Formats: sequence, structure tokens, C-alpha cells
Amino acid sequence: MKYIRQFLWILLFSFAGELLKFVIPLPVPASIYGLLLLLLALVTGILRLESVKETSKFLIEIMPLMFIPAAVGLLESWEALSGILIQVLTATVVSTVLVMGVSGMVTQALIRKKQGGKR
Repeated sequence: MKYIRQFLWILLFSFAGELLKFVIPLPVPASIYGLLLLLLALVTGILRLESVKETSKFLIEIMPLMFIPAAVGLLESWEALSGILIQVLTATVVSTVLVMGVSGMVTQALIRKKQGGKR
């Protein structure tokens, strides 16, 4: 029952993100609104971390499975992608390297901050 309650909290914030997307005419995905609302609720103490922790860990663990439908969609769109394959691969490689680099630098900064500025 605990996991269902935690999942319902996550769904509630996802639904609130969908409502915000409908109300606010900005080019921001509804999932981002939902995540920001969930973060705000966690930071302000409106929602305790224990209220979503175990289910969140589970969802993160199965996240790679969520990419399978997107990969199948790419395979089905092979004819449309074959003409721009070099551009798509270039954008993919550049964005992946950029995200890895920024993530690494942020992680290092957070570790240094936690250790009190030691190197």
C-alpha cells in the first residue's frame, strides 16, 4: 500500500504539471512543470522525501526500459532519418559529451562543497 501511495503522489504532481502546461502558454513540457512542482514541494517541506523515496528509486532503476519504445520508433523512421544521419549522429555525440561534462563538473563541485572545499 505504501508504494501505491507514493506512486499516487508522483502522479498527482505529474497531473499538476499537465494542468500548468494547459494554463501557461510557454514552450515547456508538462513533465518539467511536474518535476519542478515536486522539487518545490520537497524543498519547502510540503511533501516529505519519505513520501516518494522508494517508488522514485524503483522508477529510476527501470528508466532504461522507458527508452525502448523511443528506440523502436527511431528504427521505424529509418527512411526519414537516413538522409540526415550524419547530422543526427553529430548532434547526439556532441550533446552526450556536453551533458557528461557538465554533469561531471556539477558532481565534482557538489562533492567539494560537501567536503568543505578540500581537493
